[in-house]
Amino acid sequence: MKIEKIQALKGPNIWSVKRKKLIQMRLNLEEMEEFPTNKIPGFRERIEALIPTMYGHRCSEGAPGGFFARVERGTWMGHVIEHIALEIQTLAGMETGFGRTRETKTPGTYNVVFSYVEENVGIYAAEASVRIAEALIAGTEYDLDADIQEMRRIRERDRLGPSTGSIVEEAVSRDIPWIRLGTNSLVQLGYGINQMRFQATITNKTSHIAVDIACNKEQTKRMLEAASIPVASGGICSTEEGLKEIIDKIGYPIVLKPLDGNHGKGASINVKTFEDALAGLEFAQKYSSRVIVEKFITGFDFRVLVIDNKVVAAAQRVPAHVKGNGTHSIQALIDIENLDPRRGYGHENVLTEITIDRDTTDLLEKKGYTPDTVPAAGEIVYLKSTANLSTGGTSVDVTDLMHPENIFLAERISRVIGLDVCGIDIMAENLTQPLKENGGVILEVNAAPGFRMHLAPSEGLPRNVAAPVIDMLYPPGKPSRIPIFAVTGTNGKTTTTRLLAHIVKNNGYRVGFTTSDGIYIQNHMLEKGDTTGPFSAEYILKDPTVEFAVLETARGGILRSGLGFSRCDIGIITNIQEDHLGLNDIHNLDDLARVKRVIPRSVKKDGWAVLNGDDPECIKIGRELECNVAYFSMDEDNPFIKEEAKAGRVTAVYENGFITVKKGEWKIRIDKASHIPLTLGGKAKFMIANVLAATLASYLWGFKTDDISLSLQTFIPGAAQTPGRMNIFEFKNFKVLIDFAHNPAGYMAVEDYLQSVEATKKIGIISGVGDRRDQDIRDCATIAARMFDHVIIRNEKHLRGRTEENINALILEGFEASGRQITYEIIPKETEALKHTLQNAEEGSFIVALSDVVTNAIEMVQGYLDLENEQA
Repeated sequence: MKIEKIQALKGPNIWSVKRKKLIQMRLNLEEMEEFPTNKIPGFRERIEALIPTMYGHRCSEGAPGGFFARVERGTWMGHVIEHIALEIQTLAGMETGFGRTRETKTPGTYNVVFSYVEENVGIYAAEASVRIAEALIAGTEYDLDADIQEMRRIRERDRLGPSTGSIVEEAVSRDIPWIRLGTNSLVQLGYGINQMRFQATITNKTSHIAVDIACNKEQTKRMLEAASIPVASGGICSTEEGLKEIIDKIGYPIVLKPLDGNHGKGASINVKTFEDALAGLEFAQKYSSRVIVEKFITGFDFRVLVIDNKVVAAAQRVPAHVKGNGTHSIQALIDIENLDPRRGYGHENVLTEITIDRDTTDLLEKKGYTPDTVPAAGEIVYLKSTANLSTGGTSVDVTDLMHPENIFLAERISRVIGLDVCGIDIMAENLTQPLKENGGVILEVNAAPGFRMHLAPSEGLPRNVAAPVIDMLYPPGKPSRIPIFAVTGTNGKTTTTRLLAHIVKNNGYRVGFTTSDGIYIQNHMLEKGDTTGPFSAEYILKDPTVEFAVLETARGGILRSGLGFSRCDIGIITNIQEDHLGLNDIHNLDDLARVKRVIPRSVKKDGWAVLNGDDPECIKIGRELECNVAYFSMDEDNPFIKEEAKAGRVTAVYENGFITVKKGEWKIRIDKASHIPLTLGGKAKFMIANVLAATLASYLWGFKTDDISLSLQTFIPGAAQTPGRMNIFEFKNFKVLIDFAHNPAGYMAVEDYLQSVEATKKIGIISGVGDRRDQDIRDCATIAARMFDHVIIRNEKHLRGRTEENINALILEGFEASGRQITYEIIPKETEALKHTLQNAEEGSFIVALSDVVTNAIEMVQGYLDLENEQA
């Protein structure tokens, strides 16, 4: 078997608009296409022995054991691999269950699709599942545990931490979108101007000064003391002499910890001798040259979490420890403790596995113990000097036990330091009494406190501490999204996108839009190139200045990664025509429609799908949608449109020369088509269709008809505003039109326009697109022969696997099929073809350059025009 390609889909996609995180693996079964599972002796027994938990897969049988029953009867290996990929992720602690396996048009080659939790784990699972299947087929041994451990390692490396993850989960539960910014814990909530950012539990509302204060333990202590808040006595030193001076002042026992430390690193507690104090100083100075020395306060370690100046949780923290039984060694007791199902690798479970490190050996040495020591029955042996959960500690929720005086104190501390999310470490006998009564003290105030101990305590009630963070970032009434218009289709989507962006901008919004020639914000090009995929959409949605997004969305990005947004307000399909067929498993119009329909299927339920009522594929899509649907048509008498009007639905039509919106049978004329520059005086019919789509979408959004009309009148087509879309350059003796037409439908649209053009000679510069079907190249050439008197054949910059001779032969076949006699020349280079045509153009000629690289053609023609104007 051969893996041909693995893709990670991250947004609404052709398989599902709801399940956004899918792996799509293109798998060639090769000789295994002839061997379903029932033809492989012992396969059922081997897979059941290796992965017995797959008994829970119900498969199409709808009952436990259903998958194994399918294997027994016979199923193809792609289906088996799908189930293996799902199960090994579950075994690694990432439960997920959606899968599909479908044969492509290439016999023996399948798309194996399954959901994932972490992208790189999903990719690993795809590769591992094929290896596992091959081992099961061959009957060889396979180390499944190694794969599972590796997936756990990848997950811990890539995943959001438990605190960050909890905030994201809370946001998702409130329908707030999120984007991970990079590979760390920096996350954006919301889109555009309504975004908020946070990293771990630092938010964009967190004061930089407050973080500096919290990170400076000496400064924190001084501020708390000045506010009459109890703190442990002590000082800061960096030398042996300084250490002795502090100890002489406060006495033993003491605690040493690095001034700039975190997570308990470099700390030594309950130090009772100067020799141990010196060792503690040396240990702490591995993390910070300056070391805090404080009186060791007996009692319990508590963490109080304050968010937006309100106490939301409190936990008692207990360092990792074991309890002796008089029989087992410390190491054996650790191993037994790690069997607790609540303990896991990294952050995968409520508790973390206990490991022996330098801190552990130091604590044991102080007691004269080693890992092989057998502690007495009932003896508690502490294995870490701090109570951090990441080192195996446990937590007990005590939120409801806090005395009101202590709640007041904690909330006051958060304001004294100035932190919006604040973790306060307290040492006290309990929190049920005021600290001033039981002698408790504040040890530290932490910026970016961890949430894990509160989200999943070892004992007591879990607290949803992420909720108050979202309450703070998005109080009631604050939006998290910005309006999104998404535009797709075969032809016209760039022009429609640009026109919509113009309308939106004219209505006072700062608009960001993506097109096949670049990314723009307020008409400023920020990135050049084909930017119609999910990463370009994210670019707009990540920009904090954007108030409204209009996103051209091509099929390539949808197939490659899915959409770059979770849903849109209005989704538009301009048309669905034969183009790019034969590529990426898209072989016919039904296949193409399956890709394009991802856009209207991603429209929110109270949003609108705007579809072409003259296109049968669009009408089919419209009938299966859950959102509102409205159609536009070039023909008011279109039977389907008449039915829509009779039913009282909103439509847009071209009637009696007007762009008209109809509410049922009522007509609202927006403007005369000939008054709209984009339609070239009403002669460019396909441009009228684009205007209808943009007008209908704008009207449905709620823009006023007068504002829409004004925007249509002020959108001036040209090389700057609509590059490569019917750009006309007027020379003294002839005219030149440059257009991006590259498929039969596009050629026919140009042909329709040329019928209204008077010229002594119509000259076309064309090429065959190498990655199109033979028939597409012939059809374009046939249309070219119908509309031009003379044709210059040039070659594409990228032949995409074909030869010049092959493409030119197909073009000539297309000429012959037209039944019309025309003259032609072959000039391979586009620049030479344009130069030759411009220099030899006869008076009254109309030259049409149909170019896939419009920028080059526009720059060259504009250069010639500038030169002519200078010489005039």
